[in-house]
Amino acid sequence: QVQLVESGGGLAQAGGSLRLSCAPAGRSFSTWTVAWVRQSPGREREFVVAITWGGSTMYAEESVKDRFTISRDNARATVALQMNGLKPEDTAVYYCAADQVASRVATRYSYWGQGTQVTVSS
Repeated sequence: QVQLVESGGGLAQAGGSLRLSCAPAGRSFSTWTVAWVRQSPGREREFVVAITWGGSTMYAEESVKDRFTISRDNARATVALQMNGLKPEDTAVYYCAADQVASRVATRYSYWGQGTQVTVSS
């Protein structure tokens, strides 16, 4: 069983930045793909970006790729999401998810964290 713990959410103004972190508890995920998925009120979970164990990245869309950067440190067993140029539409609960298979489909990830709230004010 892989348990994931997110941290770093909070409140930011439009154009600002936040950095999210994800770390496993109880088991290493160094050879797994780790993704960030977000969910806004009334909407389904939306895949944002993922990084494989080898460091390859997959972004959901170009607008996110220009503003968000995912990275991982396998030695420290953490995955980070640096979010710059935040927009009010980025407001959501952000989840860290992991699986042995890489996918842009959020529901294909087997393990999830509890989520961290990101709120962007205009």
